[in-house]
Amino acid sequence: MMSNPDRLDANAHIRLKEVLARCPELDIEASFVRGFATMMTNREGHLLDEWITTVTATDSLPHLANFANGLRRDLAAVTAGLTLPPSSGPVEGTVNKIKFLKRQMFG
Repeated sequence: MMSNPDRLDANAHIRLKEVLARCPELDIEASFVRGFATMMTNREGHLLDEWITTVTATDSLPHLANFANGLRRDLAAVTAGLTLPPSSGPVEGTVNKIKFLKRQMFG
């Protein structure tokens, strides 16, 4: 269920459909998780607020609603993480500075 549905073989895809058909709550939760995964993969942070609103409006998924409320607490940072390309530039700059100072101290 945590795998990308496009990467499942035919047998696993059939089993997943059977499991989701038996449990409507799990089917709803799986669709929300897939939606969040798509946002992460496609860098669609602008859809996050709508996703959070939809998830928190669903009464049958309290754990997922708690996760969504946690995201809402730092919405700007999470939206930036889902929108901007990853960069370790500031961290690398600090590491290089520390290494330079360390080399100076040891002669």
